[in-house]
Formats: sequence, structure tokens, C-alpha cells
Amino acid sequence: MRFEYRRRRTNPVRVANLTIGGEAPIVVQSMANVNTNDIEGGTEQAARIIDAGGKMVRFTTQGTREAEALGRIRSGLRASGYEAPLVADVHFRKEVAFVAAEHADKVRINPGNFYDSVIKRGQSFTPEEFEADLKGLREEFGRFVDLCKEKGVAIRIGVNHGSLSGRIMDRYGDTPLGMVSGCMEYLEVCAEKGFEDVVISIKSSNTKVMAETVILLSKTMEERGMHYPLHLGVTEAGDGEDGRLKSAVGIGALLSLGLGDTIRVSLTEAPEAEIPVAGLLVRLTEELALNPVVETSGEAPTLQVPRSNTGELPKYPEVIADYDEAFLSVSECERPDVLFGPKGSMAEEDIEVLTDEEILGGYGFSGGKRRVIEITRPNVPLVLRAMDELIEPGYIIRMKADYTPEEMPTRLGFMLGAKLLFGSPLGGLWLRSGSVTPQELARLSYGLLQASRLRFTKTEYIACPSCGRTLFDLPTTLQRIREATKHLKGLKIGVMGCVVNGPGEMADADYGYVGSGVGLVDLYKGKEKVERAIPSGDAVTHLIDLIKANGDWQEP
Repeated sequence: MRFEYRRRRTNPVRVANLTIGGEAPIVVQSMANVNTNDIEGGTEQAARIIDAGGKMVRFTTQGTREAEALGRIRSGLRASGYEAPLVADVHFRKEVAFVAAEHADKVRINPGNFYDSVIKRGQSFTPEEFEADLKGLREEFGRFVDLCKEKGVAIRIGVNHGSLSGRIMDRYGDTPLGMVSGCMEYLEVCAEKGFEDVVISIKSSNTKVMAETVILLSKTMEERGMHYPLHLGVTEAGDGEDGRLKSAVGIGALLSLGLGDTIRVSLTEAPEAEIPVAGLLVRLTEELALNPVVETSGEAPTLQVPRSNTGELPKYPEVIADYDEAFLSVSECERPDVLFGPKGSMAEEDIEVLTDEEILGGYGFSGGKRRVIEITRPNVPLVLRAMDELIEPGYIIRMKADYTPEEMPTRLGFMLGAKLLFGSPLGGLWLRSGSVTPQELARLSYGLLQASRLRFTKTEYIACPSCGRTLFDLPTTLQRIREATKHLKGLKIGVMGCVVNGPGEMADADYGYVGSGVGLVDLYKGKEKVERAIPSGDAVTHLIDLIKANGDWQEP
């Protein structure tokens, strides 16, 4: 059997002096979070992003004033010797997109609200109304494509899981098929007009939904002979280790499958902090391309389904750590159900270990014990893909992770992302390292499982990275909310800067905290808005009270 990495074929798209897709390297980009009307602040922040290695910078343009300000920021950057393209981010007001095309190198529009002035969720459409709405969309977007073609401006069609149009929601719901269908309506206009300078993003805060939807979109485009480049990103990933794990799992899984021409890691941190993380994902993909083939010999072995200690296949992946008395003596161990091996809860006689070389060489497990596969090869994503074809579910992956603490979340997410999101059910993760402690590796293992939606063992924060639309200090607010709620394991809390993606992207959250005006916050229970216009200084207390009132609060 033969497994090979191959990057998806795409058309090259010109964005000012930059090429996305084709034979060009994967482009790293970010988004400014200052007010776009702050010309000096915007120019300085864009310069910091570019100096950090970003090749393109996006700014929010809520109105025509911001679109014109973007042109002034671009002029200032050019005068200082910066040639990186600037992108205008447009939502709700399609007339702003036309103005932005006069001042930006690329304009991002959201199919969910370019034609719909308001997201009309809950509205029903008859077949005739559906077609009439689609006809109006094609006419309006067609005019915009004509303008961009005339001006030499690229377009990004940016679909977000949280802001699909009312018409798409009525027919498909907020499903991968709905997201792809909403995107294809716009791509068909571009194709009819022969407009090739188009990049597509199709994002979600749910890594599994995001990855599955991108794969569905790429297959749909292939069937229709379309080869537009893809922009990858996990929205509302959060910050710190969790944000890096979530981004690396979603983006890394797709990169390892050959998808993706430009990426953004959306962290609730300073925009320039996103660049090293994204840059590492690109380097790992380039390394994978240098070792693109995994050969296997022999037929896939016939195996019995592995069993856990209870005699049943584990309900969810377990976490194993090297036995460490210091770990066991910690009074507030993060996860008391960690298994220890080989001298702790798992003895040598309880496990059977095979290397990836043995598996790929046609060898199989003998049966009866916990099956452990030792990963040794450098091009890990391909090895994991190959193993999924060769063995049955339930085995434990054991691999060495001797990376720096700063890079470890990103490297592990990239290497394991495709396996965790698409592979056969995993029995467990057993990370080993000489650079960090078993405790830290156990925490990372649980973080990886949560990032890939396989097991929830701590509070989940769906937090946007903030931008010029954000109506409060998002990083500080997220920290305040985390400090107050981090003990509520399994609870999902959305922390969103504005209403563009807020209510939609956090649709699967238990509670939501959304900026609704300058210094004002709305609170949600699930999808229902339950408190409006709370002063931001009081909103965290109100959020805690709301959690308590619904019986989800536990004392720390």
C-alpha cells in the first residue's frame, strides 16, 4: 500500500504583489484589532504583523469611513516601504464592499450577510421566494465582481458557520452542506464571469465541523472543475495553549491532507502573536512535502478489537502518562483518571508495543493486551493515515514529544490532527518527553482530545480574536471570565466581541457573553438572549449569576 502527500492543485490568485495558490508557498496572514479609523495605530500594528512574518493584513471596515481609512493606512505603509497587501473585511453593508474595492488589495465578503442586510434566521422561504432571493444575490454580487475585475482587486468569499443567511438556514440549517451551498452560490457567479482572483474560507469554531466542511467544499469544487485557493482557520479558538491546540488540530489536519493555500491562526492575543504559530504550521507542512510517501508491505493484519481493563472498548480515548511519583503526590491533580505506565496502573505485562515500522511492515498484534503503537517516523501525519488502513480501532498511540514548551502544542496538534478528527476511534494517547513533565504531557493530551471534540474534561472557551469591531477589551475580559469559571469542567462559554459572528459561532455554547454596544454586553443561555445591554464592568458577575440560576454552577 502507498500513502502520499500531495498539495491540492489551485489557481494562482494575485493580491497586489502577493500570489496565493498555484505553486506559491502557503501564505501566513493576520487581522488587526485596532479601530480602522485610527490611522496611526493601524499603520503601526500592520507593520508589527508584517515584521513578525505576516504576508497580508486584514482590517474591519464597518462603514465607508473605515473603508476610506484603510486606504490611508495602505498609503502610510507603502510610504514606509511595506508592500504587504491589505484586506477589507465587510459584513452586513454591501455598499461598503464597493467602496472598499477602491482602497484595498482584497475585499472579504461574507455570503451570509452580503445580500441579506439582516440575518433572517427563522424566516421560511417558499421555492419561489428562494429563487427570487438567489436571483437578487447573483445580480448584486455580479456587480461587485465586475468592479473588482475592473480594479484588479481580489475577493475572499468568507463563509462562517455562525452567520449563514436566512435562506440557507431555512433550506439546510447550519450544516456543512449549508455552508458549502452558500459558498457555491457566490463561486458560480465568479466562474460565469471568468473571475479567477478569488480565495475561499469556510470556518467554524468547531474543529470537526470546520475540517469536514473544507473537505466537502474541496470535493464539490473538484466535481465542478473549480480550483480556487483555500484560506484555513478555526474561528474563536481562544488564547494560550488551548487556542494553539485547537488551531493546530483543525488547520494541521487539513494541511497534512494537502489542503490550504493561506492560513490564519485566530488567537485572543495581540495579532502579531498569531504569526509564529501559523509559521510553524507552514514549516511542518513543508517538511511533510519533503517526505511525501509512506510505503507498506504485506496485507493489512486481521486483528481483534482491543479491550480496556474492563473488557470493553473505551467509551473515549484514555490518557496515559509515564509513571511519576511526583505526579501522584500532587494534591490537586488536574485529571485523577490518568493511567500510568509501565510501572504504575499499567504494568509491562499489561501492554503489547509495536513500532510504526512493524505495523507498516505487515505485522499485527497478538491479542489480549492493550495495544500500543510507538510512533518513530518523522512524517507523522502520513504514518497515522497509513495505520488507519492497517489496524482496527482502539489502539494507544505512544510518541516522543521532545519539543520546546512554546512549540509543543502546535507540533502535536499538526501531527495528530488528522488522526483525531478523521481516523478510526483511538484508544488512548501516551505522550513522552524529556523537555516537559508527565503532568504537563497529561494536560496537553486532554487538551488535544478536547480540541478535536473527542473528550471534554475542562471548561471550553469559544473566544474570538477581537478586531476593530470589538466593543470591549477582549483578552482581559476572557481572563476574568476564565478565572471565575475555569473549574466548571465540560461547560462551554462563548466570549465574543460583537454580533457579526457572536450569536452564531457560539451556538453550541451553554452560555454566551457578546459585545452589543460600546461598553455594553448581552448574555445568552444557549441560543437565547436573556440579558441585554449590561455595562461591561458588571457583566462577568451577571454571567456567574446566570450560570448559578440555571443550576450549572459548582463551587471551586
